[in-house]
Amino acid sequence: MTETTVGDGYAVSSLEALGEGPGFRKIRKELGVSAFGVNALVLPPAFAAQPHFHERQEELYFVHQGTVELTFHQDDDQRITLGPGGLARVDAATVRQLRNTSDSEEAVIVVAGGADGYVGRDGRRPEGYEELTRPG
Repeated sequence: MTETTVGDGYAVSSLEALGEGPGFRKIRKELGVSAFGVNALVLPPAFAAQPHFHERQEELYFVHQGTVELTFHQDDDQRITLGPGGLARVDAATVRQLRNTSDSEEAVIVVAGGADGYVGRDGRRPEGYEELTRPG
């Protein structure tokens, strides 16, 4: 998928469609997400982002590609390394820094942030739809 498509009640895209090269991919804005913040971050090889924290929003980091070191600049500068599929939740006030550990490959991280809590399990099957069966 190389473009963003917006329909009645949905939007679909890809990281490729949202930009190229290092930096942010504005997922929230491009897909019209209103319930939480979400971006992708493409880090060039050996790049370290600036340390930061938030006033209110907790963040969830998902490493899609590459290997990323997260440093938590609290009492002892705790360092955690995450590879593809790795996840980290960080409180708003915790100072954190991301670094691509590779000298040759980009790292891609999807970051979701929000405040004010969990909605709960509110998924429902539309009337008239039968339960889907799984193959096998």
